[in-house]
Amino acid sequence: MTATPFLKMHGLGNDFVVLDARTSPLILSGDQVRAIAHRRTGIGCDSLIVLEPSDSADVFMRTFNADGGEVEICGNAARCVASLINTDANAAHSAELTIDTQAGVLRARDADSGLVSVDIGIARTGWQQIPVAREMDTLHLDYSVRAPTGERLDDPVAVNVGNPHVVFFMAADAIEGFDLEGVGPTIECDVLFPERINVSIAAVIGNDTLRLRVWERGVGITAACGTAACAAAIAAHRRNLCGRSVSVELNGGRLAIDWREDNHVVMTGPVATSFRGDLDPDALAAVAA
Repeated sequence: MTATPFLKMHGLGNDFVVLDARTSPLILSGDQVRAIAHRRTGIGCDSLIVLEPSDSADVFMRTFNADGGEVEICGNAARCVASLINTDANAAHSAELTIDTQAGVLRARDADSGLVSVDIGIARTGWQQIPVAREMDTLHLDYSVRAPTGERLDDPVAVNVGNPHVVFFMAADAIEGFDLEGVGPTIECDVLFPERINVSIAAVIGNDTLRLRVWERGVGITAACGTAACAAAIAAHRRNLCGRSVSVELNGGRLAIDWREDNHVVMTGPVATSFRGDLDPDALAAVAA
């Protein structure tokens, strides 16, 4: 087995190991994904990204979260992939790139000043589109939970932006100390959410500015989640808390979100490359054994 090159990238600290399988197929087991993602014994990442050929776009982006499970889409990873493809020495710079995913084709472009914009598609708000297990109003979801420390979360907004999210709103002075890590796993795996769910707590902290903390499905607490930022912006506008264009402050930095009148959601933010390397083929083989 030959060594497999990888690239470590991140968007606001939401980090990825990117593998290029466009010319040579690569099949990884869940155990191998978990081994690569492990932060002590592997490379360490929130998600593993595998690039594959696509008949309908410039590239197909396959996304595996740190728990080894495949998910539909990752907004920050899409921005990283767009930046990578556009700066590839073998590819001419493109004003717009298309990235195929399990959630459909995304459109990405260079937004200058080191920023990349991705149109992640349309916002879906129907209960079956989230999905939730039974019919209910997704603007005021009939759901509540208490954190181990006693704080209560209720009345969230549910949104699907390629993957499912619930967004809970709270006061700005309460968001930093809230025990999201304690309650995140309970909400993620609740039977109400048959495909599990990403969990965010949000606060309006200024004119068209949101503060957001995220428990990501299959990952845990993350420095940033692009689709969560999109979901929070949509949820806030649906609740008449802000306009259609907002700045979302995550632990890792800011993303600009624009929920356009045509229902498409555009996310803009920075990307960065951390380092390159090669996966140890013997280590991968040992995990597969």
